[in-house]
Amino acid sequence: MNPAPGAQAEAKQTMRLAAKARRSALSPADIEGKSRSIAGRLLSLADGAETVMVYVSKPPEVETGGLIDALIAAGKRVVVPIIEKEGRTLRLSYLADRSVLVESTYHVPEPIGREVPAAADEIDLIVIPVVGFDRAGGRIGYGAGYYDRFLSRAPGVPVIGAAFSCQEVPAVPCEAFDRRMDLIVTEDGVIACRCSAVQVLLTMRGGRV
Repeated sequence: MNPAPGAQAEAKQTMRLAAKARRSALSPADIEGKSRSIAGRLLSLADGAETVMVYVSKPPEVETGGLIDALIAAGKRVVVPIIEKEGRTLRLSYLADRSVLVESTYHVPEPIGREVPAAADEIDLIVIPVVGFDRAGGRIGYGAGYYDRFLSRAPGVPVIGAAFSCQEVPAVPCEAFDRRMDLIVTEDGVIACRCSAVQVLLTMRGGRV
């Protein structure tokens, strides 16, 4: 039997705080090195995709600046999210150069004033931030539900979570609106959570592992 909604939310919040504390304990050098390893794996996974949505990181998240630059250099179309506080969801913009990003809502860098609108159905692959995760693809975010609402608009697009291994938790309490991640990439490797999504990624990459 699943826990009552209130108990589920309380358990998730306890996990969220613990995972955030472990992540915050990482040194800047640790974050830089681990992020570089994660970015390399993400770049490889995105090899067959034409359009990739990537979150723009803020400390102490897995850094995505280098990944975004590498995707652009590889000829990929990069899409980044912009937070819409009123609707508690995300709108999308193409990004051709990180120099247009400015610190915005919740200190997240966004292309405010330089937006090039993008649609969810144009995306081949989504990379999202993670506060906590389990090996079944359960995700703990910051608690506001922005990505949950957005992902409901992109049901067929593979979702990859980027996280440090220290953010793993035993089992994330999942609610009806929670979408599980298909893959999770850490500095230690790639965790495959859904076989169907892995097959989609392999197909995009011509069957290459």
